[in-house]
Amino acid sequence: MQKISLKKIVFLVAFIALGFGAMQVPFSQILGATNLKFSLFDFYGPMAGAFFSSVVGLLVVLAMQLVNWMTHGFNLDLITFLRFLPMLAAVLYFAKNTTKWSLIIPGIAMIMFWSHPEGRGAWYYALYWTIPFIAYFVSKKSVLAKALGATFTAHSVGSVVFLYALNLKSAVWTGLMPIVWKERMLMAIGITATFYLMNSLLNWLVNKKHVTLPFVQLEKYKISL
Repeated sequence: MQKISLKKIVFLVAFIALGFGAMQVPFSQILGATNLKFSLFDFYGPMAGAFFSSVVGLLVVLAMQLVNWMTHGFNLDLITFLRFLPMLAAVLYFAKNTTKWSLIIPGIAMIMFWSHPEGRGAWYYALYWTIPFIAYFVSKKSVLAKALGATFTAHSVGSVVFLYALNLKSAVWTGLMPIVWKERMLMAIGITATFYLMNSLLNWLVNKKHVTLPFVQLEKYKISL
């Protein structure tokens, strides 16, 4: 039992360490915000839900975020904690055992966006969040569709957080409309590529090196976009 427990701890620490490392590699500015950037973690984080259960995936990703938070400073403002939520929402959507309940998140986000005066002024912006609903019906056959649903679920949560925290004007949301789809398509491609890379690595460890991976729910996925 001690050997199994140690193996679980080592594996989780390694997985969390990779996520923390990914957080340190920025790749683009977050639109509408200053001094905030997306990182490779936005590709890496969602797939935790595909290899672990929803609960374990959430805890693992939360641990990555907490380690990063502790490393870079203990800011205790509300928006710091709210920024944890988009990735956790993406994990739930991308989870292997995802259900229709995950669609509640973008649904609530749409309602909250339209309930805000500035959001109502750019009501069409929230229509982006119908994509998780559409993607859900093909997500079991297409990893890219699931990645699109996950990244737009994260986008819905992040947008509502910024709307209520910063009271961004309707004109800002309108100006972001032609940019969001490009940003999120890049995210979806990155999540998909990272998923297949990690899946190939874990399958190699299991099948070639005969490594037992605790917690992981691994299957032989075929590449299907």
